[in-house]
Amino acid sequence: MTMTEYCIMYHTILRKEFVRVIRIWPQSLLPSAITMVLYFLIFGKIIGSKVGMMGGFDYINFITPGLIIMAVINNAYANVVGSFYGSRFNQSIQELLVSPVSNHIIILGYISGGIARGFVIGIIVSFVAVLFGAFHVHSILLLAGSFIFCGGLFALGGLLNGIFSQSFDDTMILPTFILTPLIYLGGTFYSLSLLPEPWRAVAYFNPIFYMVDLFRFACLGISTVSPWLSFGAVVLLCAILYSIVLYCLNRGIRLKS
Repeated sequence: MTMTEYCIMYHTILRKEFVRVIRIWPQSLLPSAITMVLYFLIFGKIIGSKVGMMGGFDYINFITPGLIIMAVINNAYANVVGSFYGSRFNQSIQELLVSPVSNHIIILGYISGGIARGFVIGIIVSFVAVLFGAFHVHSILLLAGSFIFCGGLFALGGLLNGIFSQSFDDTMILPTFILTPLIYLGGTFYSLSLLPEPWRAVAYFNPIFYMVDLFRFACLGISTVSPWLSFGAVVLLCAILYSIVLYCLNRGIRLKS
């Protein structure tokens, strides 16, 4: 197949995913906007007025990067796991598997759809932050890179969960038992310097910490570890998950039965 044909196939999958998000925007976009408004009101304004400064910034400014990236990764995951498992459930995924579409194109199409939804949600939450006077940009390049790779990492996680899920209930295992605890233990609402040992050392094994720290540097210019270490960790995790997902598709795991 020619490169043009591959591009057309990739564009077709991406367009399908994005159109689905826009078509059901009351379910895919609106809830995140409402949830973030509540977060800004409760944690940023009410609790933040009692906390005061953290990391040299007002509390609402300190937590804003974490709230934005939290919305991005949650929506990137939800978009891919719901769409891919839905395709398995109605068996339309078989049409893709028997077509000449490369598995690389399938993966890139799905995760690009997740990244696109995460990006749109990120823009919406950033606009909400602007209304609260809590949005700043230190590095636009790292900001964009964070959107893409952090969203891509959890889009890949959603694709992997979509492959192994045996019911719609199974698609909620990752966000309920893994993603939510990691978010709250990843420094979204506090500085890691406040944690006592050994919990501070344990936090360095939390991938969400590196995403939040990276995005906080992109927004505020402050970080606990080197932003390039955080960026490298996210890219490495993306490469590992991509390889696992590609292996599953190549082997037809849970897809050929």
